[in-house]
Amino acid sequence: MQVQAGKYRGRKIRNIPSNDIRPCSSRVKKSLFDTIGARMDFDEAEVLDLFAGFGNLGFEALSRGARSACFVEQNRKALEVMKGTAADLGVTPMCRFVMADVTSFLKREVGGAYDLVFCDPPYRWEDYDFLVQAIVGTGLLADEGLLLIEHHASHDFSSFPGYLFHKDYGTTRVSFFTRATDP
Repeated sequence: MQVQAGKYRGRKIRNIPSNDIRPCSSRVKKSLFDTIGARMDFDEAEVLDLFAGFGNLGFEALSRGARSACFVEQNRKALEVMKGTAADLGVTPMCRFVMADVTSFLKREVGGAYDLVFCDPPYRWEDYDFLVQAIVGTGLLADEGLLLIEHHASHDFSSFPGYLFHKDYGTTRVSFFTRATDP
C-alpha cells in the first residue's frame, strides 16, 4: 500500500499480514478520492477514519491537504503500525489514534464535526442503522461533510437518512452520505 497523490505521493503505508483487516484496494481508493475531490476541498479538512485498519484512507486524505485525521481501530498491532506510518510521513502531530471498538467510540465521541468520515466495517457487520444514525444524525459530521461507508454490494442504503449515492466495484459498494437534516 502507498499514498497515491498529494504531498506524500508514492510513500509507503506500513502494514502487516492480517486476516482481520481488509484494506481498501488501490483502484477503489483512487476512484473514491476522485469522487470526493470533485465534491469538496481537502484543504484543512478534519477526517475521521473508522475501522481504520492500517490508516490507508486517512493518510491519503492527509497527503491531499487535510488538517488532521482521527484513526479508530481496535486491533492494537494495526494501531502501532499506523503510528509508524505517521512517524514515517512526519504527520504524527496531525493524527489522533484511538484504540476502541467503533460502536463504543461513537457512543462517547461528542466533540467536533468531521468534514470527511471513512467507515470500512467488516463485511459481516450487522448494525449499519446505528453507524449511519450515529454519524449523519448527530453533530459528528459537519454540515457540508461526507460519510463514506464501504460494504458488500448486497446492502442498499438508499432509504437511509442523508444518503446521496453509491458506487459499485464488483462485490464492493461504497455509499455516500451527507449530514441528515430535519424535514
